[in-house]
Amino acid sequence: MALSLQEAFSPLKDPRVDRHKRHMLIDIIILTICAVISGADGWEVGW
Repeated sequence: MALSLQEAFSPLKDPRVDRHKRHMLIDIIILTICAVISGADGWEVGW
């Protein structure tokens, strides 16, 4: 049986301070995975 990305990463604990959370951790993880698959190699936009 295949796991969804949310199910696969749900055991991770979010180390951030609550008052600094603007986005859910799972959203950041999924965006990062998509960026790496698309060829991203850093955090800055290189256009």
